[in-house]
Amino acid sequence: MPKLDRYLMGDFLQSFLATLIVLLVVSLGGVLVDVLGEIADGGLPARLMLSQLGLQLLVYLPLVLPLALMLGLMLAVVRLYRDSEMAVINAVGVGPRRLLRPLLWVAVPVVLAVGTCSLWLGPWAQRTATGMIEQANRSLIVAGLEPGRFTSLPNRGGIVYIDGMNEDSTTLRGVFLYRDREGRIDVMTAHEGALQFEGERDRYLQLRDGQHSEGPLDGGLDFRMMRFATNEVALPERAETRERDDPALLPTAALLGDGRPAATAELHARLAPPLLALAFALLTLPLARSSPRQQRYGRLMLGFLAYLVCVNLMFIGTRMLADGRLPGLLGLWWLTLPVLGLAVWLYLRDGRLPRPRRAAA
Repeated sequence: MPKLDRYLMGDFLQSFLATLIVLLVVSLGGVLVDVLGEIADGGLPARLMLSQLGLQLLVYLPLVLPLALMLGLMLAVVRLYRDSEMAVINAVGVGPRRLLRPLLWVAVPVVLAVGTCSLWLGPWAQRTATGMIEQANRSLIVAGLEPGRFTSLPNRGGIVYIDGMNEDSTTLRGVFLYRDREGRIDVMTAHEGALQFEGERDRYLQLRDGQHSEGPLDGGLDFRMMRFATNEVALPERAETRERDDPALLPTAALLGDGRPAATAELHARLAPPLLALAFALLTLPLARSSPRQQRYGRLMLGFLAYLVCVNLMFIGTRMLADGRLPGLLGLWWLTLPVLGLAVWLYLRDGRLPRPRRAAA
C-alpha cells in the first residue's frame, strides 16, 4: 500500500472512531433513559437492565454507524483543507478520485458492519430481549418479587411485599398486597401465596389463608373485612407481549417469503441502512470541499441535515409500506437508489475543472 494511502486511511479511521465513540455515548444515554422508564413503569425487571441496554444498543447501531462514518470522514477531509494538506496533495497530481481507495478501505468494513447489524444482529437482539422478558415474567426472583422488598406492579396495579420464599421460588410466605381501585383501597394479607400462569399473558397471584380489607380513600366508614382460604388476584402485564410472527422479530430469511405488507416494510427497512451508509461515505468528499477563505465546518451541518432527511424518509416510507399505501415492489428503492446515484454523481464530478471558454476573435 502506498504511503499516502496509509496516511489518509489512518487519518480517516482515527476520525471515524472518535466520532463513533461520542455518538455511542450519546445513544447509550438515550437508550438508558428508555430502559429506566420501562423499569419505573414496571414493564421491565430491574435485573435485566444491563442486558436490555446492550441488546437495544445493537438495534440502534444501523442508525448510529452511518452517521459516525459520514461525520468522521468529513471531519478528516475538512482538517486536510484547513491545514493545507489537500492543496499539497493536489499539487503533486493526486485528485479527489485518487482518494477513493483509502476512503473505501475505511468505508467498506463499516458498511459491512451496518449490514450485519441491520440484517442479523438487530433482529437477533430483539428476539433475545423479548425472550428474556417473557422468561423473567415466569420467574419470581427475576420478576422483582424479592423477599423484604416492596415491588410496584405495572400500570399502577398496586404494591406487593413478601417476607420470604422457598428454595425453588415457587411458594411465597407472608404476602402483603395493596391496590387502589376506583377511589377505594384494597388490602390483602396471606400466610402463603404462589404465582400462576394461564396461557402466554395471564398471570395470577394465588393467596392462601389470608384476610381481605376494603374501604374508601376519603375517610368514610364503608369498610368490609373478610377472611379467605384461597383467593386469586389477576396481575397486570409487566410488558407488552409481542406476537411470535411479528416481522421485527423474524430472521431476514423468513421475511423473503412473507407476503404481508408489514414484513415487506421490515425487510426494506433492514436493507436501506447499508446502502445509505455507502452513499453517505461517498458524499463526504464533495460536501467537505472548501475554498481557502470559506467556512470549513459549515458543511458539517449540511451533511447532518442530509442524514436526518434520509433517515426520516426511511421511517416514513417504512410506515407507508406497512400500511399498504406504497406498493411492495417499490419498497424503499425510491429513496436508496436516488441517494446512492446522487452520491456517485457528485463524487465523480468533484474537483473537475470546467472547460476553457473560447474567446471571440
